[in-house]
Formats: sequence, C-alpha cells, structure tokens
Amino acid sequence: MSKRRVVVTGMGCVTPYGIGIDLLWNNIKQGISGIKEHNLDKNKHLVKVAGQVPADIDVEAYIDFKEAKRLDKSIIYALIAAEEAYKDSGLILKDEDTTRIGTIVSTAAGGLVIVTTGYKDMMERGFHKCSPFTVPMMIANMASGKISIKYGLKGPSKAVLSACATGAHSIGDSCRTIQYGDADIMFAGGAESSVCDFGIGAFTSARTLSKSTRPAHEVSRPYDKERDGFVLSEGGAVLILEEREHALKRGAKIYAEITAYGQSSDAYDMVAPDPEGRGAELAIRNCLKEAGKNPEDVDYINMHGTSTHLGDMAESNTVARIFGDIKTNKNLCVSSTKSMTGHMLGAAGSAEAIISIKAINDSIVPPTINLVHRDEECANLDYVANKAKEKNVKVALSNSFGFGGHNAVLMFEKV
Repeated sequence: MSKRRVVVTGMGCVTPYGIGIDLLWNNIKQGISGIKEHNLDKNKHLVKVAGQVPADIDVEAYIDFKEAKRLDKSIIYALIAAEEAYKDSGLILKDEDTTRIGTIVSTAAGGLVIVTTGYKDMMERGFHKCSPFTVPMMIANMASGKISIKYGLKGPSKAVLSACATGAHSIGDSCRTIQYGDADIMFAGGAESSVCDFGIGAFTSARTLSKSTRPAHEVSRPYDKERDGFVLSEGGAVLILEEREHALKRGAKIYAEITAYGQSSDAYDMVAPDPEGRGAELAIRNCLKEAGKNPEDVDYINMHGTSTHLGDMAESNTVARIFGDIKTNKNLCVSSTKSMTGHMLGAAGSAEAIISIKAINDSIVPPTINLVHRDEECANLDYVANKAKEKNVKVALSNSFGFGGHNAVLMFEKV
C-alpha cells in the first residue's frame, strides 16, 4: 500500500518577536534580530542576552487567567501556537471526526522554572509544600495533553524528546502518523521556556552559550569566525498537517507538501556533534532517498547553524560534501535563521519549518545575519549573508540536530 500524501494547512507561533507567523516572517526576511538583553539578574550571569518572548503578549486572549497560572510557560506557548495554527487552518472541528485528529507537540527540557521553584519551595517549607500542579506543569508531554483536551482530539497524542531536534521529529513523526493511516490531521510542533536562572546557568556551564559583550543583536553569528556559542531562546511553533485528499476535499489552503523525513543518530557524544558530520549526512541522504530527489533538486536549506564552532563546521562541510560548495552548485542557498531568533531548543525545528515554508511561498531566502568573516573551517556555501535573496524555492530542507546525536531533516515542496 502506498503512503498517503501529507500537506501543511495551518501554522502558528509565538517567538521572541511576539505572536504570529507574519510577525516572525516579516522580521526574518528583513534580517531583524529578536535577541535582546535578558531580564534576569545580569550580575549573576556571564551570559547577558537571550531570545525571550515579549512579556506583554496577551495570554488571556488565548487562555483563561486562572488556568494560565497552573501552566508552565512552555505549555502556554504551545497552546497559543496551536490556536494560531488552528485558526489559520480553517478547520471546523464539529465537522470532523476527532478520533482521526492527533497531537505531537513536544519540548526538549520541560518546565525548568517549575522544577526549580518547586524544589525551592520544598527545601524551604517542607516536601509536601510545593504547588499541587507541579507535576502536570513540569512533565514534557503536557503540551500535547492540553492541546488534545482543549480541542477534544482523540487521535494519537504523545511527546517526542530529542533535544534540539524535538520540533522537527515531532513534525516528522506526525507526518508518518498520517502517512500510515493512524490519523487524518495532526497538530505538530514544539515549545520551550528555558530562559531562566537555571537554564542560562546550566548551558553556560556546558560552555555552549555566547558570552559576547557585543550589542545583543550581533551576538548570534553562525559560520562567522568570531562566533563563540549560541543564544538561548524560547517560544512555540505548531503546524497543522493534513492528509492531502482530506485537505483538498474541504477546500483548505495548502502551504506546502511534506515529501520526506530523514532520521539518524551520530552515536558519537552526548553534546559534541560527529566532527565529520556522518550522522547528519545519513539523515540528509535518507531524506533525499525517500523523496526520490537528487542533491541538485534542493533549492534552499534552513541550516541547524547554532553559532558553535564544532556544530557549524560539521554541518556546513557535510552539506558541501553532499550538495557541493558554491563553486560546484550555484543553485543552492543555505542560511541559519538562529542568527536572528536564537536557539529555541525544542521549538527550533518547528519554527524553522515555518520559515522554510514561507521561503517557498514568498520566493525569498532569509539571510544569515552577522556573517562578516566566514570561518575558513566552514564550507564555502552561499549563506545568504546579511540580506535576504529573491529566489524561486521549489524544494527546501530544514535541518535539526540535537544533543545526544539526534538528527532530523524535513523536506518541504511547493504545491
């Protein structure tokens, strides 16, 4: 039996720019950074910047105030993104069989703020004195759970945890769920809220974050020789995936088709990528194979591009090995939009999927900002440095690679 075709019919997000895909895309294509000085006590931290969701977003337009007090921010961001995607999709749930609609919306770290504040309450007041909502607020599956409960979705519901590849794996696994007939529609994506004392401190100790004293918007600089680590960020992004014939029957707007999903593991290290990028290469080649595409068929790659020395070097050289560098493949454009959003961890893969789809829809390749002097250890690719480029994008890849060696690559095509 042939696999069913899967399309994207709705998209929603909350990012360091605020709520909505238009706000995200309009800033991204103009090369405007969402990174600012964080609102934590800077005297306690070596790292001074982050990509934080604006404090003045209207949460109560999406979630009752009392309910929001019982939810971790990552769950709140997931619910906002899901509502935006649902409204965008034009779905009318009363007309649908909700046993055929599922949810995979995940997080990489879960409720870090809830864990740390709950532990503090226990230590100071007694082990039974933390909030009774601590467990449901902190566990990583609750974004999917709350979305399913809100919309009455009785199809498959779970979370996929694979560090920085979480959002992409959630989309890929949702696509598979539809392809093999377990659902007709899936809410898919990721959410994260790790910008807190514990999150910034832990990643600083892991020597992954930039300690640069540059202006905030210049700190994240993938592939640039003066980069020194990534910028921690937060938010949520959800896509509505739908079986193609189902979408056509209801007259849905179709953004793009998901034509392939590649996965692999580095099997190398807990934090560092395989320096030769062999795991990433396997995921990319698996994606190309499933789609029946050749490397020259790909027009744009949204790179994982975190702004770390080893990661940028391994990914760029892997891409050059598969697709050729700028001298041998003048068609391919690549960029790291983390130069503007920072690294949204579990939400990164789904936010970057949205950006990749918008690149297809608008025929615009977003830039890699702050790329002034390419690190010569990184491959000579067309990184679309500092300014967006008009280009007919028919096929786009979105790369996501996570701590632990988890690799996911999604392919989107113009319809």
